[in-house]
Amino acid sequence: MRHPRSPILLLVAVLAAVGLLAPGMRPAHAEPSNGRGEDSASTAPASPAALARAAAKGQGQAAPGALPMPASYPSQPVLRTFPDNPDDRSLTGGLTPYHAIASKLNAWMRSSDRISAQVVGETTGGRDLYLVTVTAPESRSETAKQARWRDKIRDRPDVAARDRGLARGYKTPIWFSGNIHGNEWEGTDAALAYIEKLITAKDAATTKLLAESRLYFSLTLNPDGRALGTRQTALGLDENRDMITNATPESMSFVRTVQALQPLYAADLHGYTGVLQVEPCGPPHGDNYEYDLFLPHAYAAALRVERDVVAADIDGNTYLNIETGQVVNENTGPATSHIKIPYRDTPSGWDDFPPIFTAQYAAFHGAVTSTVELPKQRPNGNSQTPGNGVINTAVGVQTIDSLVAYTNENAEDMLANQIEFFRRAVAGEPKAQLTGATIDQVPGPAEWKEFWDAADDQEPVTLPRAYLIPMGDDQRSRSDAQRLVRQLIAQDIRVTRLDRELRLGGRTYPVGSYAVDMNQPLRALANALLDRGSDISAKVPSMYDVSAWSYSYLWGADVIKAGDITDRTRIRGSRVDAPDRVGRIDGAARSFTFELAGLTDYQALNALLDSGVEVALLSDGTPILGRDALPKLRELWRSHDLTITSATAEQVGQLDDAGTRRLSGPLRIAYTGTADDRLALTELGFTDLVPIGAQLLTEQPGLLDDADAVWVGSDLRFSTEQAAGRAALEAYLADGHPLLGRGLAAARAAGDLGAIDARAVQGTGSGNGIVAVETPADGVLAASAQDSAFVYPPVTFVDLGAGTRAEQRYGPGNPLLAGHWRGAGESGPEFAAGRASVISAESATGSRVLLFGTSPFFRTHTKNGMAQGAAAIFWGVADQAR
Repeated sequence: MRHPRSPILLLVAVLAAVGLLAPGMRPAHAEPSNGRGEDSASTAPASPAALARAAAKGQGQAAPGALPMPASYPSQPVLRTFPDNPDDRSLTGGLTPYHAIASKLNAWMRSSDRISAQVVGETTGGRDLYLVTVTAPESRSETAKQARWRDKIRDRPDVAARDRGLARGYKTPIWFSGNIHGNEWEGTDAALAYIEKLITAKDAATTKLLAESRLYFSLTLNPDGRALGTRQTALGLDENRDMITNATPESMSFVRTVQALQPLYAADLHGYTGVLQVEPCGPPHGDNYEYDLFLPHAYAAALRVERDVVAADIDGNTYLNIETGQVVNENTGPATSHIKIPYRDTPSGWDDFPPIFTAQYAAFHGAVTSTVELPKQRPNGNSQTPGNGVINTAVGVQTIDSLVAYTNENAEDMLANQIEFFRRAVAGEPKAQLTGATIDQVPGPAEWKEFWDAADDQEPVTLPRAYLIPMGDDQRSRSDAQRLVRQLIAQDIRVTRLDRELRLGGRTYPVGSYAVDMNQPLRALANALLDRGSDISAKVPSMYDVSAWSYSYLWGADVIKAGDITDRTRIRGSRVDAPDRVGRIDGAARSFTFELAGLTDYQALNALLDSGVEVALLSDGTPILGRDALPKLRELWRSHDLTITSATAEQVGQLDDAGTRRLSGPLRIAYTGTADDRLALTELGFTDLVPIGAQLLTEQPGLLDDADAVWVGSDLRFSTEQAAGRAALEAYLADGHPLLGRGLAAARAAGDLGAIDARAVQGTGSGNGIVAVETPADGVLAASAQDSAFVYPPVTFVDLGAGTRAEQRYGPGNPLLAGHWRGAGESGPEFAAGRASVISAESATGSRVLLFGTSPFFRTHTKNGMAQGAAAIFWGVADQAR
């Protein structure tokens, strides 16, 4: 189920449970290319340290490339199996444990030529991610022809629209996934039951279906969570919020899979909403969707499911009374013969606005999609009852069967719509929004039209000719720009490196800059990821989840929205599969420095400290290193593509200044917080993290003895019984150590300790979005400053006392650039205008405090915010040589 935003379990608790993972068993006669058999990766249980490092390893550093697909069908490698795990939480509901899946698939592949299986990724905990394909056998030439047709639909849609052979012979790709939330189990079992039905059926209808279709099944998108009974993956993150950030290997596997399959219809099975729920969603709708091509069949397919599930009269199933809005246990007439369809039944609070969810993300690949919520609830968070498991599985099987039937029956029109989706993009047509004024012009199923109202209207979108990522001297952070290019490529966005100067939109871009030419198949996704978005606060009372996101505004690099989609300016250059290396090192220098502007730069700084190299930080934060650091600097130049230059005479002259601090070992960060804090700190390269809390410090005050900084990301307030813990923290600050953090929790902790003089005001709790900010040129955050930040929820600092400095302020007027932030008085955005969003102070003992009212670590998506968090930590730490 899509739960509203809630605190995430601390990663350390999840990691402790991962010890349940046992080594994978190596099957005989394995085919390593697809089944991870003889040459499989290590299957030993991952250690907590290794799992934590997985948050940083490779994230944003390398595009994984296209997902290898079979050259013919069936493709039947022997999948590696895993030992029985009696603690697998799916067993509580009488459902299929993860360890039984591979054996089941291996047995089916031995008995049927209709089924294929492949491994499409590996989880944080070392489990395999399976993709199953059910279709009639294909020769190599037949499979190659299907691949050519798929590519033609995407890359040459005008030609595909006229290809009669394609129209007759293209197999309809339909994709089902499930169990992305580990404690929502039955989607997996429904898929397995449906697969077994397909491969054992002897009837002519099934034979015809498989001759005309490819049915794909991602059986469990979160195997670690399935076994552990946790919503999150083993990293502690919600994978169904990670489709555009890809902090989890599981979400990256999903992204690569949708790129490879290009489905006509895709459904992701979840639970639990009390009654079966099948999307499409209510408003607001994402502005970049081609909604006239999406909604007619999405709604008609949901109606087909409704009709069939009600007619099936599944024992124990529930129904929606559309007159009262109540869930009932019996269907007693026309009012109760319904499931829930959010577009029809949920006018606010279940929207398809952000592309962070599976179904909404897949829609940007030309698919009609749905998140399916199975009905019967769990008794608690990590178990299911066998009775509910049976009901949910039966409902899931019927839902899959109905969606397959609908898509197969309407494949011709749905394929034409997918071709049109790509044609509009490749042709560079302006984006047309679906509104009440235009719905009469939309062909196809029309049942949806009676429910459309003003809140459903898409907002206007002005598409640029291109998004430019300049790589000249005026790029704020070259390392952030490179990270962004890698992420775009991983998302299958086509990026061009300019091989000559480009003049566009009144600005000249130098050779070596990167362009996202918007005449490309995935332009809708590209614009959704790179554009700012809009303020939708007035559109609906509430939002389901985030209301704004943007690589351009939150990932640190300067990105320019240039020209208009109707411009005929030619973008000359070469498509790239990785950014160029731009780093260099002045090996002849006697002392060295490098800029600290982006996330990668702070990773490099932490790597230096981890290796024992002494780093001097000048009062403005500039790092200075001696000649003895050259071997390690050469390593970092190669691994991080750093530009390492000779320190100036002026900088060398500041080494003995009172404000210069010398660091010579890894920083130990004591912290409170969620997985967001732990993973963001880990990705930044802070490898020595110590969880603390009021009770922990009371019981173990020595936890702070070797800590270089305290980061507060969640509650750190002490009761009278926890006086010893408070005393330990007070002594720590009195000794000159820093306290840093985010949100109301950090502000309360600092205020309770008398460490800073200010009042924190939290805006509307559900308020979130991209806000305009202003950063002083001489402040702590100057080197990592961007003109925007993310808030969820927003916190404003007022009544700043003597010695409290505003390190960043919200922009004037209404600072909300994009998102949903309502409220009057102190809870609204107008109150925040011009007031402090980040504050700092320094005590007489040298202890430094810095508090973010923004959300610098949010789901590890806010890359520039993460760099600012690192800047705050390095500003705060004391001289280790003292």
